[in-house]
Amino acid sequence: MPYGSARPLHHAAISAAERGWHVFPLVPGAKRPAVAAWEQRATVDRTRITRCWSSGAYNIGIATGPSRLVVIDLDVPKDDDDTPPPGTPPGVVDGADMIAVLADEHGQQLPTQTYTVRTTSGGTHLYFTAPADIPLRNTAAKLGWKIDTRAGGGYIVGADSTIGRERYAVVHDAPPAPLPDWLAQLLTPAPLPPQRPVPLPALGPRRLSAYLRGAMEGEWQRVTGAAVGTRNTALYRASVALGQLVAGGELAAAEVTALLTSAAVGVGLEERAARRTIASGLRAGAHRPRTVARRAAA
Repeated sequence: MPYGSARPLHHAAISAAERGWHVFPLVPGAKRPAVAAWEQRATVDRTRITRCWSSGAYNIGIATGPSRLVVIDLDVPKDDDDTPPPGTPPGVVDGADMIAVLADEHGQQLPTQTYTVRTTSGGTHLYFTAPADIPLRNTAAKLGWKIDTRAGGGYIVGADSTIGRERYAVVHDAPPAPLPDWLAQLLTPAPLPPQRPVPLPALGPRRLSAYLRGAMEGEWQRVTGAAVGTRNTALYRASVALGQLVAGGELAAAEVTALLTSAAVGVGLEERAARRTIASGLRAGAHRPRTVARRAAA
C-alpha cells in the first residue's frame, strides 16, 4: 500500500495491533477516548478489535505505555497568537524547527528515520521504541516549544483516524527506531526524593472479618507498592478486585473508594483521575460479584 493511502479504520486498527501496539476506540471524528479505563482496555486481540470497530467508525487510540512506545509530537502553532515564548531560538516557528535546533545543540542527527505520521493539524508524530530500563512518562514542552511526548500513561491518535476532512497519514512506514540515547537522557525524570511509606488508614467503623480486612490490605499494598508507570494500572486492578466484593455485598463502595483514593494520592496520583479509575474498576468488578464464607470478625 503506498505511503499515505487510506485504509478502513477496522483494518488500520488491526494493522497497528499486528505491530504490537495496544489500541482502543476514540470518539468518531475526535481525539477523545470512547471508553473508560482506556489504558487497561487497550488490546492487541484481533477478535476484540473486530467486534469493536464493527460497531462504529471509531478513531484509533494507541496506548503508548503498554505498546512500549515513546512518541514525539512535533506540533504547529494553532493561530497567529500562538507564538514562541521568550528565549526560543530565532527562526523556530514550530516543533519540527525546535527539535532540529535541539539536535544541533547536542551534536546529533535529526531523529526522523523512524515510523512517522503526519497529523491533521500539519504536525508530526515520530514513533520510537521505549528504553527498557527508563520509565518514561508524558511530557509537555520539556524538550522545547511545540514538542510534547507520549509514553507511560499516554496515548496518541493512530494513522487513518480522521478529524473533520483531514486524516492522520503515514509518511514514513518503517519499524519504530529505538529512542535515541540523547533524547532518553533529556526525557528521564529527575529522581524522586525518598518516599515515606504510605500508612494504611483505618478501615472504617464497622468490624471486618479477617478475610475482608486482608483483602483490603492486600489491594492497598498492590497500589502503594506499584512501580512508577504502573500505578494507575495497579489502582484499576485493585478496584476491580474489591469491586467484586462490593457487588457481593461484602464491602461498601464508599469505604473501598476512600481506601484506594488514599493509596493513590499517597503514591502521587492525581485525586480526580484516581477517583475516575476507581469508579471504572468498581463498575467492572460489579459484573462478577463475589461473596465469602462468614467468619468471626477480627
